[in-house]
Amino acid sequence: MKLPENRFKRALREGRQQIGLWCSLPGSYAAEAVAGSGYDWLLFDTEHSPGDPLTVLAQLQAVAPYDVSAIVRPASNDAVLIKRFLDLGAQSLLIPYVQNAAEARAAVAAIQYPPDGIRGVSGLTRATRFGRIADYGKLAADELCLLVQVETREALEQIEAIAAVEGVDGIFIGPADLAASFGHVGNAGHPEVVAAIKDAIRRIRAVGKPAGILTPDTAFAKRCIEMGTLFTAVAIDAGILARGTEAVAREFKPPRREDRE
Repeated sequence: MKLPENRFKRALREGRQQIGLWCSLPGSYAAEAVAGSGYDWLLFDTEHSPGDPLTVLAQLQAVAPYDVSAIVRPASNDAVLIKRFLDLGAQSLLIPYVQNAAEARAAVAAIQYPPDGIRGVSGLTRATRFGRIADYGKLAADELCLLVQVETREALEQIEAIAAVEGVDGIFIGPADLAASFGHVGNAGHPEVVAAIKDAIRRIRAVGKPAGILTPDTAFAKRCIEMGTLFTAVAIDAGILARGTEAVAREFKPPRREDRE
């Protein structure tokens, strides 16, 4: 049995734009419902959602038959969490809140087996197809994609150093936390934040790494793509559900008093 190719990693290396959907609803049913919607990648979040390794396992299984790549965001840059998601078969990870090169190197070490890293070895995981992939330990790194997230002023200052870490495949900008870091919590569209994002995309591109971002603002998402983001998440499943159902309700019901005040 062959190790599956990481099509998302290959697309980034070939410079092909990858449009993504952020999935914060932890259910496998919701994941399968959106898997065939036409996105290039789905991000299964466990940092700002109730998701955990068991819910992610069900999501990975649900979307496996579909032509879409799965990315998992662990709750933190933690070697134990990273190991568990890799053993479940995740091939692409987005590591949140990476502040500097040392933290980027820690993330790289967490996805690699010794002597290059610290990932624990087990031959009977879903990632190895329960022992059916020959030489998984020697081949795994080729198909793993590591994305690191910069989301503070401090992290922005370290972009070049983070990008220089061997094993980092892309750098993702987190607008919401970045806005908070600049003192504009809840306002990712503030001119100072937008300027910082634009500069970050330029610098990431200048050092030859793919840049990514999440923004449900369609106009801004298109601007980011024009500026050079290569993996761009353009919507969030929970947001689509909440705003979409509100829109339908407004068609048939007058607004409640508390909504008018």
